[in-house]
Amino acid sequence: MAEKKSKLAEIKTKQTAASVEDFINKVPDEQKRKDSFLLLEMMKKASGEEPKMWGASLIGFGNKRYKSPATGREVDWFLIGFAPRKANLSLYLTLNIKEHATTLKKLGKHKTGVGCLYINKLEDVDMKVLKELIDASLKQK
Repeated sequence: MAEKKSKLAEIKTKQTAASVEDFINKVPDEQKRKDSFLLLEMMKKASGEEPKMWGASLIGFGNKRYKSPATGREVDWFLIGFAPRKANLSLYLTLNIKEHATTLKKLGKHKTGVGCLYINKLEDVDMKVLKELIDASLKQK
């Protein structure tokens, strides 16, 4: 059987040249702004990458080409990232949430999505556990 040819999909959210600091400084909620700068430093240190804006509201670190095993479709995306949303801080860690269930139990107040971790404010979580999750995500390169 012939192997599926990979095809690079065109996605709407792309890396931009916009200033990450300017974006964070415009976040209306003071606590979210402070937490965003904390996350920025934490992810920068963990990844060794400079933060870049992806689209209008995502902050990403590094680059990776993800390939769907089902379709062969490929997309360029960041290794880790976050977005200060009105409701919460959305962290994009590309983790298999189920594999990290034990660690997540130690994290503190949070919610999870398919590849996202939602936190209202950083004081709600254990920062050492959050760092563990960020590091685990980066090891899955």
